[in-house]
Amino acid sequence: MTTAVSPALRAVSVTVLLIGLGSVLGFVRDLLLGTLFGADAGTDAFLVAWTIPETAAPLLIEGAMAFVLVPLFSRALETGGDLRGLVASSLPRLCLALAAVSALTAAGAPWLVGVLAPGISQTGLAVDCMRVASLTILTFGLAGYLSAALRTDQVFAPPAAIYVVYNLGIVACVWALRDQGTYAAAVGVAAGGIGMVLVQAPAFLRRFGAPRWQRPAVPLPVAVFLPVAGFTLARQCQVFVERSVGSSLAEGSISHLNYAQKIAQVPMTLSLIVATVTFPHLARAVAAGDTDRARRSMAGDLTAGSAIVLLATAMLLVCAPDVVAVLLEHGQFTASDTAATARIMQVYSLGLLGQSLVGIVCRAFFCGPRPSWYPVVAMALGLVVTILLARPSWGVTGIAAANAAGITLTAALLLAGLRTRVIRLPLRAALAPIGGLVLAATIATAAGWGARALLAPLTEPIALALTGCVIAAAFCVVAARTRALAALTETTTITRLIRMRGRV
Repeated sequence: MTTAVSPALRAVSVTVLLIGLGSVLGFVRDLLLGTLFGADAGTDAFLVAWTIPETAAPLLIEGAMAFVLVPLFSRALETGGDLRGLVASSLPRLCLALAAVSALTAAGAPWLVGVLAPGISQTGLAVDCMRVASLTILTFGLAGYLSAALRTDQVFAPPAAIYVVYNLGIVACVWALRDQGTYAAAVGVAAGGIGMVLVQAPAFLRRFGAPRWQRPAVPLPVAVFLPVAGFTLARQCQVFVERSVGSSLAEGSISHLNYAQKIAQVPMTLSLIVATVTFPHLARAVAAGDTDRARRSMAGDLTAGSAIVLLATAMLLVCAPDVVAVLLEHGQFTASDTAATARIMQVYSLGLLGQSLVGIVCRAFFCGPRPSWYPVVAMALGLVVTILLARPSWGVTGIAAANAAGITLTAALLLAGLRTRVIRLPLRAALAPIGGLVLAATIATAAGWGARALLAPLTEPIALALTGCVIAAAFCVVAARTRALAALTETTTITRLIRMRGRV
């Protein structure tokens, strides 16, 4: 019966819809920033301050809170534990710790700006923006906790909506306070973080009640948090390297890197949707010792994520100038800004597969009661490559290439470690569909270049749409011929859940 399909399908559909809406609003945010403020010393100063929420988000939302709390909550459910008691005993203490870190960050803003971007010209503006943005350490941490608890309880809509309200807060403040320059964006970041908490609070309170200060029934595993935090911070250090090296280049370089990264990372974020939905299933499979189910889940996530980012890589390699022009070339964002951002994006997109694979594979290392330190070592080695290659003499495209090389090395190391250290996934069988998808992306890129040359006389939006259709068609045809798409439909966890429930 098809009516039994709804829970799994609805979880993915709602998550896709809300994350997609959040991404659209992210484009609106970047468009507004580019239109009103362009790419200059002022935007560079704000982006240095934005390093705080950019670090807090992967650490406290997608990273530590998810990788530590989802397995913790999943093990509690697997053993018949009480989630309400676990939440009541841990959440108040966590809020106090996060508030203290936020206050310390605000107080140390001058020192942090000096470390992150020693060559920046508008230091005072960067410090002011960072002090406001430091509130996100508290709000992002709380939002990440609520998201982990709700997803473990199979509630996906409010957690998926957090970036919708976050970007709405930024857009509203930037527009309303635009006379304040990029400081308005910092206020928007703080307001958006508060919105992330408020959008999840009603669902959280309905399921878990208001937390009360009490003796911890199950203490939060601080030791478990350390490898997760180490991995997340090591990964975020790639951004620190970009900002530090970019601060010694021409004004606007940090802004160009940021715009290129934000656009290129949208498909990477979309590629992690399935993994986000299936992570509680993976954690419970590992907790139950069901290695076959864990292998199938990981193989499906790898194939689905690779399909999304490889198609996007082909699109960006061909259409980056048109994408940037259509999205950002308005107001203060000039044609030269478009050209610089598009060149960075084309190079940066070469690392999208590595970015997606790292985001998917690392989850398996953090599912057990004792998360592995192996991902930290793998990420550290990738970071060393990034640091060695990111030289000011090679300019902004060199920084993007260094980022792509470092993350690709990390992805290879994590895949190798996955087989020997976690769930013993047969890599040859798992990577065969990805090889077919890489071939499909290569041929689709060539077809896209040919189509773009023929469509050059047309206006940018029309040429972009038609070229995109050619790339997508070529990718799907080749992927179908190599049976990569068949492998995707056979291995994806959500597909299996739908089929199983459809037979009931």
